[in-house]
Amino acid sequence: MWGKEMMLMLLEGTRDTLYMTLMSTLFGYVLGLPMGILLAVTDKEGIRPKAFLYKILDFVANLVRSIPFLILLILVIPLTKLIVGRSYGPSATIVPLVIAAAPFIARMVESSLKEVDRGVIEAAVSMGAGTGQIVWKVLLAEARTSLLVGVTIALGTILGYSAMAGVVGGGGLGDIAIRYGYYRYQTDVMVVTIVILVLLVQILQGIGMLLSKKMDKRRR
Repeated sequence: MWGKEMMLMLLEGTRDTLYMTLMSTLFGYVLGLPMGILLAVTDKEGIRPKAFLYKILDFVANLVRSIPFLILLILVIPLTKLIVGRSYGPSATIVPLVIAAAPFIARMVESSLKEVDRGVIEAAVSMGAGTGQIVWKVLLAEARTSLLVGVTIALGTILGYSAMAGVVGGGGLGDIAIRYGYYRYQTDVMVVTIVILVLLVQILQGIGMLLSKKMDKRRR
C-alpha cells in the first residue's frame, strides 16, 4: 500500500496544493490589495471619503464572503471553464480560490491600514502629500508588518480552501484524502494527508511570522 506509487502521489499532491495556494494568494492580492486600499481610503473616516463607492465595495466583499466556498466552487464552474478550459484540476481550482480570497484579503488590508496612527496621516496631509503619496509612503509603509501577518493568515486560509476543492476533483492533497480516505475507506491515507496539510500551514505561518518580526525590528 505504502509503496513508491503512493509516495509519489502524495508528493505530487503536496506540490499541487502548494501551487494552488501560492498562485491563488498572489492573484488574490492582485485583486484584494487595491480593493482593501479603496475601502480604507473611501471610508467615512478615510483620507478621501466616498460613501457611494465604499458601499458598493463593502457590499461586494460581504456578498462573496457570505457564500460557502464549496457552493462558490460550483457556481463559478462556467467562468472556470471559460478561463482555464476545464472545471477540474489544480489550475482550474485557482479561479474560485482567487474569487473567494480577494474579498477576504481586502478586509484584512482595510483593517491593517485603519490601524495606522491618524497623527502620521494628518502630518503627511499638512505637508501637502497627495492621496497616492499618503497611500504608498504612509499607509502601506506604516502597516507593512500587519500586512505581512495578513499574508500569513491568507495563506493558511487559502490552503484550507484548496483542500475542500478535492470534493469536486480539484487536485492536491484534498483530492487524495477524498478519493482514498473517504471513498475507499483508507483511513491511514486520510491521516497522512491531514498531517501534511497541518505541517504546510505551520511552515507557511512560521515563515510569515518570522518575516513580520524582522520587519517590525527594522521599524524600531
